[in-house]
Amino acid sequence: MDVPDIAQQATVPLTTTKRGLTPTRRMLQIAASRTDFRIGLIGFGLLIGMAILMPLFSSIDPIKIAYSSKLLPPLPAEGWKWPHFLGTDQLGRDVLMRCLVGLRYSLFIGVTTVVLMFVVGCSLGLYAGFRGGWVDAVIMRLTDAQLSIPMIILAITILGVSRPTVPAIILVLGLSGWPLYARVARSVALGERSRGYVLGERVLGASDLRIMLLFVAPVVLPPIAFVAVLDIARMMIFESILGFLGLGVQPPTPTFGNVIADARKYLINAWWIATMPGVFMLVSLTCLNLVGSSLERARNAVLRGEA
Repeated sequence: MDVPDIAQQATVPLTTTKRGLTPTRRMLQIAASRTDFRIGLIGFGLLIGMAILMPLFSSIDPIKIAYSSKLLPPLPAEGWKWPHFLGTDQLGRDVLMRCLVGLRYSLFIGVTTVVLMFVVGCSLGLYAGFRGGWVDAVIMRLTDAQLSIPMIILAITILGVSRPTVPAIILVLGLSGWPLYARVARSVALGERSRGYVLGERVLGASDLRIMLLFVAPVVLPPIAFVAVLDIARMMIFESILGFLGLGVQPPTPTFGNVIADARKYLINAWWIATMPGVFMLVSLTCLNLVGSSLERARNAVLRGEA
């Protein structure tokens, strides 16, 4: 996903379509009619429900050590009961519960990070595009400087010298990714500030801040937000990379990254310890990408006037 690719198409007139729907609602309607969107949404909803509810109602503690049950394979026990449906790890901890808790942390960090990136980037970009002058120059030079440093390198550098807590991970990833959204929002604001409705509001005495918040933002931000769904998957991958390197959420709290890192020594004799978190991550990212790509196709169809 490349967010700047939508810069030239992000402007949508604030009018209703021939069916009486705003462009944003039309995009949602088109996306909802696609099979891949429904599959992704249902699958993602099931994963979220499992991640939230199962650890709450299950009697199995994902961090409790039980050496008597260590390295149990993901097979039914006597009487076809599944006390450990996906087996246990080298310390006897339930792999399924650890995967669900890891999914919960990964989703929380991914969604919160993208929200932070979106809010900070779009706010600065819209403000820079509307004000212009030295304000625009300063903000754009900051984005250039930020974009010159790869996100993962910056995250490793900062988290390597500080305590990698959940808020710290969100802050580092969020502040590393905002320039992409700032550039897109600025390019849209540059085109919008000369439109008739903006000039009319200025004649009536409305401030730039009022125009941006009440008139421009509702028009241009929803299409960008749809594409931002794909960024959640990217942030989940980054969170897993940091966890694998020991710079993510610290043990004993399970995350995809640190669970897979701990299971490296057991790939041959206990393959399920590392494989199951990977499967959960694969399914969740696939569902997210199905939803995000459907929204992106619907947005492109509306912006091109094809629907």
